Amino acid sequence: MTTLLHLDASARPGLAGLHVHGSHSRALSARFVERWRHAAPGTRVLRRDVGQSPPAHVDHAWIEAAFTAPADATDAMRARLAESDRLIDELFAADVIVIGTALYNFGMPSTLKAWVDNIVRAGRTVDIDPSQADPYTPRLAEPARTAVILAARGGHDQDPGGACAHMNHLEAHLRTALEFVGIRDVRCVAVEYQEAGGTLLEESVAAAQRAVDALVDQLVASRPMARVA
Repeated sequence: MTTLLHLDASARPGLAGLHVHGSHSRALSARFVERWRHAAPGTRVLRRDVGQSPPAHVDHAWIEAAFTAPADATDAMRARLAESDRLIDELFAADVIVIGTALYNFGMPSTLKAWVDNIVRAGRTVDIDPSQADPYTPRLAEPARTAVILAARGGHDQDPGGACAHMNHLEAHLRTALEFVGIRDVRCVAVEYQEAGGTLLEESVAAAQRAVDALVDQLVASRPMARVA
């Protein structure tokens, strides 16, 4: 049985097309999950909405706890890392991680950055051995997982190679963090032209919807155990 981890990070709670001021990234992630469930009814979906229920940001207590040997950890340290442990456990349980997120001021929302900071953790998602030429060993490399970033951008031409790509640090940041813990198959689809609106936005939404549908079909077909005869 395939397990999807469905994350949303937009500050907007609704879905574009259904709610006033609804989120385009949430609409894309909901479409992805709905189409996957239709194609593979036995799929398990774990839900995590960091946009509406953000994880706690890393602080001194978190750092102290995370870099204390488990045998030496106090009850307070274990309690401080309990949320991080839950987020990491969800990541380990997932075969496919679906991240719906807006592009805010050139990068990811702070709530999604808090999630990244909680799941990139020495001893849990990556091992660090300074004596080695490559000191980092990711723990999520096996079995292979796929991450799908479904983004919404106010501007345009921000895909790699685009005229405004230098203003987009969202997907590159997420890709680096995910690959660092072992998730190397990262796919991206985005809606653009939110600031322009009108026909340009409508065409971008339609193109992103087609891309999501094709991506779901491709990924489901590559996972025979996810298909139901």
